[in-house]
Amino acid sequence: MAYIDFLSPLHKATKRDYLARVNEYPKAEAARLAKQYGYDYWDGDRNTGYGGYKYMEGYWTRVAKPMISHYGLKPGDRVLDIGCGKGFLLYELLKELPGLEVKGLDISEYAIEHAKPEVKPFLQHGCATDLPFEDNSFDLVISLTTIHNLYCFDMLRALKEIERVGKKNKYFVVESYRNLEEKTNMTYWVLTGECFFCDEEWDWWIKQAGYAGDHSFIYFE
Repeated sequence: MAYIDFLSPLHKATKRDYLARVNEYPKAEAARLAKQYGYDYWDGDRNTGYGGYKYMEGYWTRVAKPMISHYGLKPGDRVLDIGCGKGFLLYELLKELPGLEVKGLDISEYAIEHAKPEVKPFLQHGCATDLPFEDNSFDLVISLTTIHNLYCFDMLRALKEIERVGKKNKYFVVESYRNLEEKTNMTYWVLTGECFFCDEEWDWWIKQAGYAGDHSFIYFE
C-alpha cells in the first residue's frame, strides 16, 4: 500500500468560499438536494453541487496520463471506476491508451444518462458496497472522492469490495483533514459526505478492511 497523489492538482485549482457556502443557501436543504445525485447535484446551482459538471478537454488528462504511467497499463487491461460520474476520466484513459477495457459504476442514474457518449455503453448503475463483478477481475480499480459519501459501515464494505475485485492495483482518494481549520472547512463545504475522518482514522479503516492498494487524501485548506 502506498500514498500516491493523482488528484490534488485538480482539487487545488478550484477556489472555494467556505463561509458563503453556509451563509448564502440553507446547508441542510443543499445537502438534501445533492444527496439525490440528480440534476441539482450535477448540473444545477453551485450551492447544491458542481454547478454544471461539463467535460473540459484535457482536464482529466492530468490524472489519466500519470495513472497509466504509474500502473503500467497496456491495451487489453481492464479498469473499473467506482463512482465514475459522467465517465470523463474513463474517456481520457481510453483516449490516452486505446485498447484499454473500461467499466464504470455509479449510484447516479442521472450521471450515467448524461455521460460522455463514447463511454456511456461501459457505464452502469450500482452501489460500491455490492460490486457486480467477479473476484480479481480488474487490473486496476479506482474510486475518486466517492466512498466517503457512505456511512462508515458501508464505506468499510466498499473498501473490501475494491480489494475483492482488483487483481493487484487499486487506488482510492477521499476527503480528509489534518487540523481543525481543514475539518471546519470540510464540514462547511461538503454536501454529500458522511465519513468526516482525519488521516489517522482513515489509516485505521484501511487496516480494518484489509485493503492493500494505494490511496490519497484531498484537503480543504
